[in-house]
Amino acid sequence: MVFDLSITDALLGTTRAVRKRLDLTRAVPRELINECLELAIQAPTGSNSQTWRWLVVDDPAKRKALADLYRKGAGGYLSAAGEKASAGGDVQTERVFDSATYLMEHLHEVPVHLIPCVQGKAEDPVSLTMASGLYGSIYPAVWSFQLAARARGLGTALTTLHLLHQAEAAEILGLPDDVLQVALLPVAYTLGTEFKRAKRAPVAGITHWNTW
Repeated sequence: MVFDLSITDALLGTTRAVRKRLDLTRAVPRELINECLELAIQAPTGSNSQTWRWLVVDDPAKRKALADLYRKGAGGYLSAAGEKASAGGDVQTERVFDSATYLMEHLHEVPVHLIPCVQGKAEDPVSLTMASGLYGSIYPAVWSFQLAARARGLGTALTTLHLLHQAEAAEILGLPDDVLQVALLPVAYTLGTEFKRAKRAPVAGITHWNTW
C-alpha cells in the first residue's frame, strides 16, 4: 500500500481542536461515531490489554449535566489563564482561551460528548511506569478517533476540566467504580472544512539527537 502523503500530511497537520466552528444545529449519526471508534481501536495498547471503553453521550439532559460540571470546573481557570495570556501579549494563547470559553458556554449544545475511559483504575499512588502505561493505552486511540472524525467532516477537542468533578460525572453517567474517565471530547460537524496548520516552534529548536 502506498499512501498519498499530501492527503495524509494534510490530515495530520490540520486536525485542530475545534471549538467555535462546531455546528451546534446538526445531529451526528451514531453510525458515524461507530465508524470512527472502529478505527480508533486499531491504535496501540499496552500489553494488548484493550482496556479502552467509550461512553457516547447524545442525550440532551446528560449533555447539559456534564456541561454544568464543566463550567463549574473551568470558569475560573479559563478566565485567569486568558487574562494572563492577554497581559503577556501572547495573542495565539489568548485566542485559544477565548475559544475554550466559547466551548464552555455552548458545551451543552454540542450534539455528542465522547468520554474515553479505561477499565480498571491504577492503585494510588501511581508509579510513573503505571501511569505511562495506563494513559498510553488510551490516548493514542483518542487521537486516532480525532483523525477519523476530521476525515469525515467532524470536529473534536480534547478537554479534561470536567474531571475536576469526576465523581459527580461518574454518577451522571452511571460509571462502575473500576472505570476511569480520562477526557471529554465534544463532537460535531464543522462549519466549513478548511483548517490551517497551527503555529509551532521549529522542530530544530526542540529536538535533540543522542544526547540533550
